[in-house]
Amino acid sequence: MPDTQHSEPLDPFEERLTAGLHDAGNAFETDRAALATAGALKGRRRLLRRRNAAVMSGAAGIALVGVGGALLLPSGNPAEAQAAHATAARSTATSAPTPVSGAALINTLEKLLPQGTFSKAEARGTDEEPAPYVHVVYDDGNGASAVEVGLGRVQPGSDQARQTTRCPGKAFTHYDACGTSRLADGSVVMVLQGYEYPDRRVDTKLWSAELVTPQGQHVSISEWNAAAEKDAPITRPQPPLSPAQLRKVAAATAWRDAIDAMPVDPNSPVTPPSPSETGATLSVTSTLRTLLPKGLTVSEAGDTDDSGFGYAVVDDGKGKTLVQVNVQADMSDVEGDLFGSDAEVLSDGTKVAEHQGPGEKGGSGVVMWTVDTIRTDGRRVVVSAFNSGAQDTTATRTTPALTMNQLRTIALSPNWL
Repeated sequence: MPDTQHSEPLDPFEERLTAGLHDAGNAFETDRAALATAGALKGRRRLLRRRNAAVMSGAAGIALVGVGGALLLPSGNPAEAQAAHATAARSTATSAPTPVSGAALINTLEKLLPQGTFSKAEARGTDEEPAPYVHVVYDDGNGASAVEVGLGRVQPGSDQARQTTRCPGKAFTHYDACGTSRLADGSVVMVLQGYEYPDRRVDTKLWSAELVTPQGQHVSISEWNAAAEKDAPITRPQPPLSPAQLRKVAAATAWRDAIDAMPVDPNSPVTPPSPSETGATLSVTSTLRTLLPKGLTVSEAGDTDDSGFGYAVVDDGKGKTLVQVNVQADMSDVEGDLFGSDAEVLSDGTKVAEHQGPGEKGGSGVVMWTVDTIRTDGRRVVVSAFNSGAQDTTATRTTPALTMNQLRTIALSPNWL
């Protein structure tokens, strides 16, 4: 059995998280609307998808993007999940759990995978920081593949619980297929068939399964059609496990037993914050849809893990346009950085800045039109439109489907208040 202890400064997940945060930092530099937001969907999705309860995304590339919601038990009552989580947390805290070693996690994964050969195994046990995981290179005879499992917890009934198993919007994440299903025990599992590189500069495929139980146990499985996530040649057309096999491996009770063996943070909350505490009392996307001009067909729309962000992909019959809105409170401290002396000041003190320029995410011919506003109470509303259904795809039209005046009307609407 390979040594489960490794002294490398960063594991593959941490490297991907660092890359996501670096991308978010680049977005902060280039996208005015991203200067003071919570982080990029790409960084947050990577955290959500790949390793543990803190995991987060996607590939929005701009720091305005994210996902929201709540996981319910089959009864539809989140209070039951909260109570179960609270009871489990209290009982676990009273007695120290018996750790599950990294070697045991490696053995579990190897037993759950179809017959094949294994190499380059490494793992962290349930008592190791920052979170338990197992990684192997698996070959079923048709080519080597990296396979990983990460374990963690999420709050039952919380936004994060639903975020983890919610398919990302195609306006921000490129993938071939994605589906979410509910198991007989009330667990929810999402299987995403996507790519390691959102821009497809290398055609490495990444398929993943995210499972969350009603008790908040989170199992994350990832597989590639290469022996490593990055910088490795493609060894097979597809990753080895089918979507059905991914679901089955994710649902194995051994992973839940290992999660139960993780130490419980006595300071972690056992009930999700209320909408008034999070500020997510309204859906940004639903508000946006009420403000869109007539004559537009909405083909995709959604909210994200940042409760202040929403988007819609619209079409006036002449090509798709991505429209996105970010609503932020208490932005007065960065007002001077965002709005220069040339900003328009309305009679009520609201400042307005308008920008038209090229897109920044690689789409050929894409332009970005933005109206940025800030009220006297520090509430900021930023509305942007693109002449494409996604920022990193080729333009579908010469200009966005919405005019600058229409974007201005949306941004200045009292509905955001």
